[in-house]
This record gives sequence, structure tokens and C-alpha cells, in this order.
Amino acid sequence: MHSWALTAALCALAVADCGARSTSGCPGYRASHVTDTPHGFHAALTLDGPACNVLGNDIPELTLNVTFDSSSRLHVHIEDLARAQYQIPDTVAPLDQGTGVDASSSGLRISLTHSSPGGLGFRVLRGGEAIFDTTGHPLVFEDQYIEITSHVPSGANIYGLGESPDWFRRDPANTTRTLWNRDAADPFRENVYGSHAVYMELRDGQFHGAYLHNSHGMDVVLSDGAIQYRVLGGTADFYFFAGPSALDVVGQYTELVGRPSRIPFWALGFHNCRWGYRSVGEVDQVIANYSQARIPLEAAWTDIDYMDGMRDFSFDAEAFPLADMQRQLERLHAHKQRMVLIVDPAIQANRSYAPYARGHEMDVFVKNADGSEYVGQVWPGYTVFPDWFASNVSRWWAGELDRFLDALPIDGMWLDMNEASSFCTGSCGSGRPSGEVPGLPWLTEQPHRPINRSNPLLAPPYAIHNPEAEISDKTIETTAIHANGVAEYHVHNLYGIMEARLTREILQWRQPNARPFLLSRSTFAGSGAVASHWTGDNSATWRDLHMSIASVLDFGIFGIPMVGADICGFMGNTTMELCARWIELGAFYPFSRVHNTKDAEPQEIYRWSEVAEAGRRALAVRYALLPYIYTCYQDAVERGWPVARPLVFEFPATPAAVDNDRQLMLGDSILISPVLVEGARSVSALFPRGLWYDWYDHSAVVGANANVTLAAPLEHVNVHIRAGRIIPVQHPAMTTAELRRGDFELIIAVDESGGATGSLYLDDGETLDSPHQWLRFAYKNRSLWISPQSGCYAVPRPLAKLTLLGVPGVRGVVVNGVPVACAVDATGNSTVLSALRINLYDPTHISLL
Repeated sequence: MHSWALTAALCALAVADCGARSTSGCPGYRASHVTDTPHGFHAALTLDGPACNVLGNDIPELTLNVTFDSSSRLHVHIEDLARAQYQIPDTVAPLDQGTGVDASSSGLRISLTHSSPGGLGFRVLRGGEAIFDTTGHPLVFEDQYIEITSHVPSGANIYGLGESPDWFRRDPANTTRTLWNRDAADPFRENVYGSHAVYMELRDGQFHGAYLHNSHGMDVVLSDGAIQYRVLGGTADFYFFAGPSALDVVGQYTELVGRPSRIPFWALGFHNCRWGYRSVGEVDQVIANYSQARIPLEAAWTDIDYMDGMRDFSFDAEAFPLADMQRQLERLHAHKQRMVLIVDPAIQANRSYAPYARGHEMDVFVKNADGSEYVGQVWPGYTVFPDWFASNVSRWWAGELDRFLDALPIDGMWLDMNEASSFCTGSCGSGRPSGEVPGLPWLTEQPHRPINRSNPLLAPPYAIHNPEAEISDKTIETTAIHANGVAEYHVHNLYGIMEARLTREILQWRQPNARPFLLSRSTFAGSGAVASHWTGDNSATWRDLHMSIASVLDFGIFGIPMVGADICGFMGNTTMELCARWIELGAFYPFSRVHNTKDAEPQEIYRWSEVAEAGRRALAVRYALLPYIYTCYQDAVERGWPVARPLVFEFPATPAAVDNDRQLMLGDSILISPVLVEGARSVSALFPRGLWYDWYDHSAVVGANANVTLAAPLEHVNVHIRAGRIIPVQHPAMTTAELRRGDFELIIAVDESGGATGSLYLDDGETLDSPHQWLRFAYKNRSLWISPQSGCYAVPRPLAKLTLLGVPGVRGVVVNGVPVACAVDATGNSTVLSALRINLYDPTHISLL
């Protein structure tokens, strides 16, 4: 009998209702005509009783398709028989189809059940455990509302679902996660810029995951014992991931939606930006001040200040003239530094503004239902919005980028306001005179328009928990029409990823072998394949400092490992102490950038002597670790693994790690324990079982799955190396270009058995077709093996230093059987061997005397 055979089950379990709706009496569906396919089965579903029509119109006939995509991924898709419901095109968010396996070759099984009440249910099983089980909960499938509920254990350990500022482990008894992209300044537990309907759960030391592929607005509700999806349309297109490790789940998810893109090495340096620089000369002075303070600066960013009237592809002739910007870029490049500028999608609706005139002529902007251009309001005034579905939009966007980049060939692009953000509700600029610039709405008293509850696209029958009067507030109205005839209601959450995907394609067309650097505020499943991310408009508060860790960890789950928060906070005035503690943490975000708003006091980290010293110390550790961090990022590219990780990913059997979001790990080897409390000069840090070596003095902490109190003076951040690991490093420098000219070093942190392993990935850091080299390191019994694993990259710098933690009494070195001269410095239980010159492109055996 097939594992998916229909079985009878009598169960009716109630789920706490967290919203104003009543679907408990809906009949659900009954399955019939179950038919095998090469890698699964499909079935017909019909309503199992009178229609509810409670939040839309019940769709009476559905199709269930089950596919075993791979040994670790199961696809369960419930769609309307007529396929009239909107589904995401493969061109927008392409998904890996998998090779397909037999059910017997899968780590997951599925069985269908039927209960009364409840109708059809399905159970996804790993071994004998159901990791997703809808039994007893009716499937509601209406044209504007889908509801699916699964049992989860009481007190479940669930991570993911967002984007929403929150603590890392979701409250299993009281979480409503709304997925509707919104321009909002990081309010606690509310929906903000991106939508990611993926979660992972930890049970008994093992992880599994689930993803719903749907672009509509939705609530995902965690109540005690259940997870419930409430979706405003589309289909129930689920993927399940077997794990069993956290890295397995993220790898399986990113295999589906797209592995993270390769980034240029320089992007891992330290970046500075603010909104509010008054001139190119002021930015020049900021760059010089970083140099004078001996604080590394990789890239100078400029916000919308550089634009003429805040219009894309323009330069303020007085404050940021193009010629001066060109000279600034030349100076930056002469010092091996970079420039990144912001670009917004909204285009001023002004016939005298050439980008608009060309776009209007080519018919590339989003439309009202009557066919006129949809006109909202953003920084330059009344604006139109590129329609990424329009047939000519690629040619138009490429032309605008070409003109801009031909004039100023910047090194990276920052895509902001691409939810898309609009300051008014509806097409407020339609019919207004060309070029009229209204005042900012929050500076004037403007009553909200009456809500049209008779239009289900403006006011859907089910109101997701989007904290605005309408889901059209602060964005393109949901009744706006795209070139493919689809209303904004269905594709709203796709706007940011479509802009990023097209922009990346154009940048790669311009420089086919160069790695583009894109930073995007709005994201969706698969955005990591085209762009990096920052967590938006946070505030200069201690709580935001703490929550930034969880936000960064969330995006590791979402498949966007190159992520960071605005260091020292974007909104409001920071303080010296907060900024010092923030740079100590932010130096270890994968993407490390200080940034704040024009209405706040400047916060470049050289402005306080204490913050400058904290920055120098923390960034010195970051830059030393860049070979290791770059290697971790290559693991993201090849396997999807996060760079920044929570302790629970590495130590799932440690109870204290389950909800720890006060620390983070870089890869599996480096533990960062920042101060997150004002006035504190110590930090209580969790150390899982094993040895952990202090980065600075090499002293050892014996981890016992308990917290240890560490000294944390104002200018100090605690960094520890996990025993059993080998960390490749280079000497810190002021730029990544200077760093890459330095020799390599290995920190060998031996475990209780006297062993350690590690790896190093190397390439030119710039091109897509660069030769590469993977090196593996293994240490045991006072012997180190260096083994090239793949690639032919000629490593330009030698290995010059070995730092052996937990290895005393070394007197010398033998390399491939030949004694070599070196300097020996033995301190306590460790030894440092320097003045070596060992090549890193041949197999090498190093013996310690």
C-alpha cells in the first residue's frame, strides 16, 4: 500500500483563533482519483459539503500534486483546477525542480487523511514523526483566502518567517507574522520591507523546514500547538525540507530558491554612509577623517543628497556636481577604495525630466485601472513606478543605467524604497500638472481617504495584520494594473526582487566578468541570488542593537547571508557608549556599514575617541578574519550556508542555545559576545561544551553549556575561537586591497584530543570566471597537513605564521622533511611560529619539533 494511501482518521483539534474570522464550520475537501506519477502522485479534490464563502468564494474543484523533488525535499501543491488563481512566474522567482526520486528514496513521506469534521488532511513525516500535519483542520481554499493549519508541539522552537524585527526564536504561543512588504522604520514585530514564508523548526536536536511559495499578502499565526497560514489568494504551494541539521535545511531551501550570489571581496570591508551630507566636499572630508583616525574605510556611500531634486540619475549642480563626483571616485580608486550610490525606483512624473519622458514614450510605468499612468508620491514629488512586467522596461532601465554609469562608473548600487514605497495612498498625482512638487504629507494635515470596502482588492474580506488603514497605504495601490494585466494586489511582494534581478542582469551585461554589488531593501524568496540586504531604518536604541542580531540571523535562514544593520542606528541620536558597543557588534555583521539620518547628529565612528578606539580594535579583528569570512561566504555560494549563525545551529542539543540571540557565530568557529546593555562593563556569555580560546590573549574558557561572565571594558568586544578549528587570517589593513597583499597566517586552536581542521577558499575576489583554490588544513599529533582540494588559483602570498593554541613547547619546524628557520614565541600553553615562508599551492606536511 502506498505511503500516501488515503486513511480514515477521526480527529478534530481546535486552533486558537487569532483573527476576526470564522472558518471552523467549513467542510474542507475530499480526495479522489489518486494517480501515481513518476515521482509522486496527484489527486482530485472536491468540496466535502456546502461552500463556506466566508472570506471569498470557495473554489469547488482543486488539484493536489505531490512530488518527491529530491531525497530531502518534498513538494506539495494544491491549486485550483482551472488555474485561474495567480501563481508566481518562473521568470520572476525561478525554482529548482529537482531531479525527482522515488518515494522509497526520500527522507520524507506523505500520507493523506480524512476526518469529520475537517475533511482532507495531509501528514508530512520524517521517519515516524509528522513534521507537518493538517489532520482535523479544514482546508479553506477561496479566491481571496486560503487557510491551512498544521499541528506543532506545544512550546515549539520555530525560527524564520519575516521580515519583522523580533527576537530570533518566535513566540510559539503568540506570534502573528504578516508578509506584506512595507516601508516602515523597523517597528517591533510588524511587517517591514521583505516577505519570506520559510521557517525551520528544531525538535529533539534535529531541524526541518517548510516554505510556502506565494506572493500574496498573508498572516502566519503561531498559537499554542499550531501554525496557521492565512493567505489572500494564489495557491497552497508548499515545499518541505528534511534537514536534519540547520545547515542542511538552509542548504535545501537555497537549492530551491537560488544560492546566494558571489560578491566582490571588497564588499566585506567597512562602509560609511549617512543621509544628510551637504556636499561632495563634506564626503571628501569624511573619507579623509577615517584615514587620519586610522580606521579602515572600504567604501564611501552617498544617499539621495547627491541628486538634483532627489531625482534618479541626476546630480545636484551646486552641492554634488558631476565633475566633483568624478574626481572623488578617481581619488577613491587611487586609494583602492570604492563608491556606492543610492537609486530609487520612483521616477518624477515631469515631462521635462528625460528618464520620465523616455519611459513614458516606451510605456514602461505601472497603470491605473483606466489605463492612465499610476502616479504616487516619493522624494522628488509626484512619481511614476517602473513596471517590471512591461515589455520595454528592460531596454528603458538599461538605457538609464548606462547613461548614469557611463558618466560615473560607481562600484556598487543601493536599491532603496523598492517595496515600492509611496508617501500617499492611491494615485494621488494623477491629473496633476507635470513637474508639480507637493509638500511631504507628514508635514501637513491630510485626512485618510474613505476606505472603499466594496472593492475586494482594496479591502479584502480577510484583513491581514498590516498596521495601516489599508494595504495600499505607503505603497502602490492594489488596484493598479501591470503590463501583464495582473493587479498589484497579487504581485506587490515581488516588486523589490524584480527590480534587483533586472538591475543585476544589466550590470552583468555591462561588465560580463565582474561581480556586481547590489544592496536591496525589499526582498523576497530567492533575493539572495541577486542582491545583499540591510535591515532598514532602525533606531539608535539599545533594544535595536540587540534585535539587530536576530535580524541578521533571520536573513541567514532566508538565504541572504550578506546582511547587516545600520551601525549606531539610523533614526534618532546615538550616544558615545551605544555607538561604541554597536561598532563592536557591527564589525562582525557580514555587511558592515555605519549609516544615519539627516535629522540626527553625525555618528561617523571617528567622532568620539572611545568609539574610534572601539572601532579600530573590532575592525582589526574583522579585517584579520576576512580570509576566513570570505571562505564562509563561499560556503554560502556553494551550499547556501549562513555566514552569521546562531549558537543553536551549531549546538542544537544545548538547551540554553535554543533562544540565544545575544551572541552570534561567524561560520562554525568564531563566537562574538557583545555588550548589549547600557553601562555594562562585563557580559554573560554562553559557552557550549568544549574549549574556547580568547582571540586576544589566547586564554582558554572551558565551556560547560553554561554562561560565563567576561570582562568587557568599553572599547573591548569578546571574541573566541572554537577549539578544533583552524582559522586562516591575514594582517589587518586599511583596505581589502592592502590586506590581500599581505602574507597568510593560520590560527590552530586544538581541542581536547589535540586536533583541529579548517579550510581556505581563494580567488581574485573580483571576476566571475576567476580560477579558485580550495585548501584543507588538518592538524594532529604536532603535524599539520595543507592539502589543495580543487582549483588552480596561484596563491600569491605565502604562509608566514602559525599560532598554535593549546600547543606548548614547540622548538622548531620541519616542512616536507626539511628543517626551516623560524622565530619561536612560547607563551603559557600556546606557541607562535613566525618568519615562515611556506607556499600554499602544493601539498605540504609541517612537523613541529
